[in-house]
Amino acid sequence: MGEKEFMQNMIARRAAKELTGPCIVNLGIGIPTLVAKYIDDENVFFHTENGLLGVADVEEDEIDPNLVNAGKLPVGQSIGASFFNSAESFAMIRGGHIDVAILGVLQVGQTGKIANWAVPGKNIMGVGGAMDLLVGAKKVIVTMTHTSKEGKSKVLKKCTYPITSTRSVDMIITELAVFEVIDKQLKLIELMPGVTIEEVRAKTEADFIY
Repeated sequence: MGEKEFMQNMIARRAAKELTGPCIVNLGIGIPTLVAKYIDDENVFFHTENGLLGVADVEEDEIDPNLVNAGKLPVGQSIGASFFNSAESFAMIRGGHIDVAILGVLQVGQTGKIANWAVPGKNIMGVGGAMDLLVGAKKVIVTMTHTSKEGKSKVLKKCTYPITSTRSVDMIITELAVFEVIDKQLKLIELMPGVTIEEVRAKTEADFIY
């Protein structure tokens, strides 16, 4: 496992600790898709907004090209899984039936607002379900790398990319630290193994308390 893959899995493993059944969880594209690997609780049910409740891992020799998640990755179905169309799937989200949404983001501001759907000057593939999930999910967790490829902080005083929603997320998990958003303020609640508070301060533009 390379350094990048190890870091992504470390973030996903920590996010998995936040999930206790019974609950319905929507996993976003990127790091969130790894979270399912670290869940043993049969009462945690994974939802994908393109129309499946009961998402499961699938062995390579059992892949069905017609069965994919919202990120177009092949998935399996657990016992008792159900299929539905996109309208019904989004009705579940907007109706408040998703307990937890785990999202990958481009930036997060110190009040908990996120940007994850558009980079100015670059092609926009689509908005996806993040806007609806931020409005409809009961709890929203962000999983992301703390800095960009250029080494710049992605935990900012204010997002410079278009924000996804006016709602603040509840928790942010990076390879350096775990933050909770309390009263629109970041609170550092945990350092990742081997990380110092000085390193977090140096790589975080946003203000935070601890």
